Amino acid sequence: QVLLAESGGGLVQAGGSLRLSCKLDSFINFAMGWFRQAPGKEREFAAAISCDGGITSYADSVKGRFTISRDNAKSTMILQMDSLKPEETAIYYCAADRNWMRMNTTPTMWGQGTQVTVSS
Repeated sequence: QVLLAESGGGLVQAGGSLRLSCKLDSFINFAMGWFRQAPGKEREFAAAISCDGGITSYADSVKGRFTISRDNAKSTMILQMDSLKPEETAIYYCAADRNWMRMNTTPTMWGQGTQVTVSS
C-alpha cells in the first residue's frame, strides 16, 4: 500500500509563508505534486515536480510565490509558499504518480490533506 504522509500547514496572516512536506515510501519512482481545494470550489493543481527533480510545473496563480522541491535521500517533497493570500485558504493535498504526464491533472495517489488558512 502506497502512503503519502503530509505535514505542515496551519494559520498564517496574509503575506506570510508556510511550508508543506510530503513523505512517500519508494519516493524516487514517483513524480509528486500538490493540489488544493478551497471551500465550495473544485480541487485545483498547484505545483508538481518530476522524479529526479529536474522538471517543475506551477499553476499560473502561484508562479513566483511557491517553490516545489524534493530530497530523494529523505523521500520528502517540500512546498514553500510565500506571499500567501486569503483566497488561498484551502485544504492542500499531496499527490503522486509514476507518470509525469498525469501529475497536473489526474494523479493516482493522494494524501489525506492538510489545512492552510490565510487570514486577512
